Amino acid sequence: MGRSARDIAYEHLQRGIANGEYPAGSWLREEDIAVAAGVSRTPVREAIQRLSAQGLVSIERHRGAVVIGWTASDLDNIYDLRVLLECFGIRQTTERKALLDEDALLAICDECDTLLANDGPQAGQLGQLCIDFHLTLYRGMGNRQLVAMLPATLDPPFVREAFHHHTHADLSRAFAQHREILEAIRLGDADWAEGIMRAHLRAGRHSLTRMEWTRPPGEPPASPDEPGSDRATA
Repeated sequence: MGRSARDIAYEHLQRGIANGEYPAGSWLREEDIAVAAGVSRTPVREAIQRLSAQGLVSIERHRGAVVIGWTASDLDNIYDLRVLLECFGIRQTTERKALLDEDALLAICDECDTLLANDGPQAGQLGQLCIDFHLTLYRGMGNRQLVAMLPATLDPPFVREAFHHHTHADLSRAFAQHREILEAIRLGDADWAEGIMRAHLRAGRHSLTRMEWTRPPGEPPASPDEPGSDRATA
């Protein structure tokens, strides 16, 4: 099944915010975004609402939607939260491994390895596969509340965008760590599994130092009525 127009619009905006096409302080114009993404305005409007819920866009009444952007502190906070949640989750998954869908996880690992072995692997596909790996991993712990919380930390724009900046060595290490985590779970060693997950997440955070983010602290977005501003039609 192909992607929905809503997903296409969301992924277009998500990537555009992460790579600077829609920088912090810029106003989102629905018509222009719809043309760029190849969808109608309705899914664009829905995508903007979704990004607003993630804290990436501010919707201002009678004015439109403006990109907020991320700071280095935001990135640290997200990854610190991921370490707390996922290290807790991996211990529960290890203790309740009977619920783990190991076949699905190994299939994801195999697909990642295949993409990486090919020339010019698709960064977007790799990003989605890694998100799928983490979500599938934690569904095996039987904690519905934690599983419901994880997508907000796993899928902000910079996580997907990071895959366009990872080196081959970065990706090889990350995929090897996925398999090592599964081996630790298989052996019932929660300390090992947690240690690898912690290293895996910290390496992911440090890889983002190759990317630049956000407007300077305290710099307000330009008014949509100022010359040259890009006003949203929300």
